[in-house]
Amino acid sequence: MPEHTKKCISCGKPLVGRVDKKFCDDYCRNNHNNQMKSGSNRLIRNINNALKRNRNILANILPETEETSKILRGNLLEMGFQFRYSTHSYINKKGNVYAYCYDYGYLKLDEEWILVVRNREQRIKTGKFVKS
Repeated sequence: MPEHTKKCISCGKPLVGRVDKKFCDDYCRNNHNNQMKSGSNRLIRNINNALKRNRNILANILPETEETSKILRGNLLEMGFQFRYSTHSYINKKGNVYAYCYDYGYLKLDEEWILVVRNREQRIKTGKFVKS
């Protein structure tokens, strides 16, 4: 056996077979590739989870029968809402900026109160959307 036997990049076992082989089996190849991608995917996954959590919190505040609902900012924070994450913004004709998490949005009324709204088709036609 040659002195310079190549080893699997993932587990370090000696490789048998083709000269350009890098992994001993599919498990090691998949494991290595998943580890290489996990850093950036973790960030994206965490942000998507925060967006979904924000959306679910807003959806639970606003009953299906209501158009809008008011809640204290502190109550949103206690529920785990993270104001830094939103999918997009909407500016109405009055210049109010609504932040959205998918189809639910909110408007800061003052330092304490937040207005929760649901996306409606007419808002798309009458206002303009702005990237967050």
